[in-house]
Amino acid sequence: MVYQAFVKGCDFLDKPVPDVKIDIEGDVPVARGLGSSSVCVVAGLKAASVWYDNAISTDQLLVLATEMEGHPDNVTPAILGGLCVSFLNDQNQPEIIQYGVSDKLHFVALIPDYEVSTHAARKVLPTSMSYADAIHQVSHCAAMTKALEIGDIHMIHEACDDRMHEPYRAKLIPDYSQAKNISEQFGGTMYISGSGSTMMAITANEKNADQIVANAKAAFPKWNVRKMAVDSTGVVSEVSERGKVLHR
Repeated sequence: MVYQAFVKGCDFLDKPVPDVKIDIEGDVPVARGLGSSSVCVVAGLKAASVWYDNAISTDQLLVLATEMEGHPDNVTPAILGGLCVSFLNDQNQPEIIQYGVSDKLHFVALIPDYEVSTHAARKVLPTSMSYADAIHQVSHCAAMTKALEIGDIHMIHEACDDRMHEPYRAKLIPDYSQAKNISEQFGGTMYISGSGSTMMAITANEKNADQIVANAKAAFPKWNVRKMAVDSTGVVSEVSERGKVLHR
């Protein structure tokens, strides 16, 4: 997928596709709800841009990446960094607004040693929802963006009351309830990352985050449990001493 994106970037610039050898050093597992495909898409497009002297603008990167992914949800923060709200307008072009994330917040990723396929995660969702649930979801989403920006952990907890996907997708994660109990026991609020199987805990206390990590590792020794930092930079690249470009 990285190479496919690289080729798309070259084609967009109407430039020849050079002979390249791609080495990938990444720690974003696939089928875990962490946007691994978006990482690959953005990496390939950015590499093509840098190969040709940063010829693809940020706005163009966003459009090209959205075309490849089919939606801007994950490629937008991968390119811009931080908390992004995005959607496609009437012309099928991405519209984006960025928010800050308070440095008072601490995040813990609980990454199981098993996958949840995107297809299965979509199939389990209902085809419609009530007007009341739609209002509930929109209002909670709006509150969440501000709560993350100001670090209001109480509001984050309340806004995580999801009715659109979590009650259905939780059934695809066998250890969901136990993981959630560990998170809440130590002051965390947990949600499913993307379509799963990864779950993310948020707390306003670093000690609590450490306790969640320790207890989750003890309960699930095969899982990858780690504290996470918010990347506010987005996609970057640098020249490699060994080759044309190193992308990260």
